[in-house]
Amino acid sequence: MKTKLNALFIGLALLAGVYQATAQAAQFFRIVGPTAVTITAFRADGTLVWSGATPGATYTVQISTTLAGGVNWVDYDQLVAGGSVSTNLIVSFNLPAGMTLIPAGVFTMGDTLDGENDAIPINVTVSAFYMDVNLVSLSQWQGVYSYATSHGYSFVNAGMGKAVNHPVQTVDWYDCVKWCNARSQQAGLTPVYYTDAGFTRVFTNGDSGTTAVYANWRTNGYRLPTEAEWEKAARGGLIGQRFPWGNTISWSQANYSGDPLSLDPYGFAYDLSTAIDYDPAFSGGDKGNYPYTSPVGSFPANGYGLYDMAGNVLEWCWDWYGTPYGQPTTTNPTGPASSLENLRVLRGGPWDNHATFARSASRYDDDFPNAANYGYGFRCVRGL
Repeated sequence: MKTKLNALFIGLALLAGVYQATAQAAQFFRIVGPTAVTITAFRADGTLVWSGATPGATYTVQISTTLAGGVNWVDYDQLVAGGSVSTNLIVSFNLPAGMTLIPAGVFTMGDTLDGENDAIPINVTVSAFYMDVNLVSLSQWQGVYSYATSHGYSFVNAGMGKAVNHPVQTVDWYDCVKWCNARSQQAGLTPVYYTDAGFTRVFTNGDSGTTAVYANWRTNGYRLPTEAEWEKAARGGLIGQRFPWGNTISWSQANYSGDPLSLDPYGFAYDLSTAIDYDPAFSGGDKGNYPYTSPVGSFPANGYGLYDMAGNVLEWCWDWYGTPYGQPTTTNPTGPASSLENLRVLRGGPWDNHATFARSASRYDDDFPNAANYGYGFRCVRGL
């Protein structure tokens, strides 16, 4: 049967457990796991209701854009069944401007593909949240920055960018956190970051490297992603892959510095670039036109519709850097309470580093929160 919901046609196939939502393109969903399950409803808000699961067992939501021919099902999310009947928000039809939904679910944070000793895999559960589809561009930064500086905010770094449609860079962690607060207030939302544990003093000034910042996770404002949120989003629903799209990388997929094993005995077998050099599409022949960033959204999106989750600029996260993962809990972890080296987490890999740093599990060489350079940028998230 077919039901018209908010100008979307939802096709229901109960026997196959498949749903079709026709908007910009068709999307078919199915759920696979240790037992056969049935999708019993796909609600107008994007919620799936499914039954027949074993409580506590993990099931995988898969997605395809067609049912014709040899169907190519792609992993989209992993869900732990809460009971014999479960309800999960899978898609959103009412997204904040410029953002997409990252569905709630469990995923394996870290991997064993490349021997990372600070990325030992652990299963982490993350609640649903919204994330900026693109890195914060220079144009977007400047608009909020102007509002902020006229409303009592101060920044150590004014932010830089190669062009208005390139990512803002040369911003430190404190700059980004204050900018998130200003973006929230400009949009009429409640800020997330404060300088007191009672959440009475909005963080608008301070960047000494010792300023205490407290996050009120219950507010609806913009904020930096936690490291767990970032990695779940970066993986785009894929399981056990090195990059947001698979296990190899090339200049057709991301902006990074090439060093393939085919040209360098110390290079990387998974790097399919064609030279030991910066991406020639953005380096201008290495003529010093620094930095060699690329316009935001220059490469294909991952499975969640996010751009530049590998390469271009590194992205600041909320967390202090530490090991192991999953602190203080494996459900919505926010990282350790402090860092012995006073380091905050950066993710994603910059334009001037090799493919190893663009891996979804790479934690880079995390830096002091008051550090800023032409490879550091960010994007925002919001809770539901």
